[in-house]
Amino acid sequence: MLKTFLFTSFLAIATGVSAQKVKLIEGALPNLKDEKSINIEFTYNNVSVGKFNKEADYVAAKKEEYNKKEAGTGDSWAIKWVDDREQRFKPKFEELFTKYSGLDLDANAKYTIIFNTSFIEPGFNIGVTRKNAYISGEAIVVETSNKSKVLARISVEKAPGSAMWGADFDTGLRISETYATAGRGLGKFVKK
Repeated sequence: MLKTFLFTSFLAIATGVSAQKVKLIEGALPNLKDEKSINIEFTYNNVSVGKFNKEADYVAAKKEEYNKKEAGTGDSWAIKWVDDREQRFKPKFEELFTKYSGLDLDANAKYTIIFNTSFIEPGFNIGVTRKNAYISGEAIVVETSNKSKVLARISVEKAPGSAMWGADFDTGLRISETYATAGRGLGKFVKK
């Protein structure tokens, strides 16, 4: 029974990780072989979340839902939703990007990657059933000294996230794992 559970969990994780697609959609990557570092910035322009076309509508709906259950919890959740970007998502992305690209992070590097998240599927885990989280976005590679000069656009589609053994009941944890997957995928892509 335990072996079956472990095999099924491994298969689900392996299948989810392989679902991510990273591809060059415009321009050409600069030669990064001689570079030791890169700058990374994050934007969240025109983000849609789950079935909501606008992130603000999703946040308003969840805030209301949580506040109905217990006063104030929705307000706290809404603050955490935004704070997780800097506290959880960005560090996970950067950790895996640097590990797989071989590049250090430096705000003064010659090149900057601007990663814009365009879609977030927050997923859910209620114990007996679950839906994995995933994100999609676009990485724009620019010269740090002239960010209007776009060298390349790279799409990152359906970067999945889930914690080991299904212990991802927290939305922020699930989404932070999607950023880890996206960082790993983009890191591998720019390295080759």
